[in-house]
Amino acid sequence: MKILMVCLGNICRSPLAEGIMKTKVPENFVVDSAGTISLHEGEHPDKRAVKTAANHHIDISKQKSRPIRRADFETFDKIYCMDIDVFEDVISKAKNEEERQKISLFLETLGNHENAEVPDPYWGDMKDFEEVFQLLDKGCDAIKKQIIT
Repeated sequence: MKILMVCLGNICRSPLAEGIMKTKVPENFVVDSAGTISLHEGEHPDKRAVKTAANHHIDISKQKSRPIRRADFETFDKIYCMDIDVFEDVISKAKNEEERQKISLFLETLGNHENAEVPDPYWGDMKDFEEVFQLLDKGCDAIKKQIIT
C-alpha cells in the first residue's frame, strides 16, 4: 500500500500526516507527502511542525518539501488532501477516473463530509499545530482501520 498526504506547501499538515501515518502502518507500506505548490521545494518542515511531532516522539525533521508530480497518480494507491482547495487542485491533475478514485479529503475518513478540512496552522502558534496534530492522529487511525483489515 502506498499513501500520499497532500497540503498546500508541504511544510506543515502533510509532513505531520506522513510522520503520524508511518507510525501506524506496517514497514512495507510507503507513506509520503507533497504540496500543490513548489514554493517550499527542498525545505524541511516548518520548525513548529517538527517540534510538535517531536513532542509525540515522531521525527519529521529529515523530510523535504516537494510538489505533487504526475507520476504520483500512478505510484500511490491513496492520495489524501488536507482541504477543499488542495483536493480540487489535485483532482484537476488526474487524467482519468481511476486516478480520481484514489483522491479524497483526509477528514472524510472520520465521516466528516461537511467541513472536511484540516486547518492550516502556518499562520498560527504552537497550540494550532498541536490541534492539527490531534486531528491528523485521529484521521490516520481511521485510515489505518480502512486499509488494514
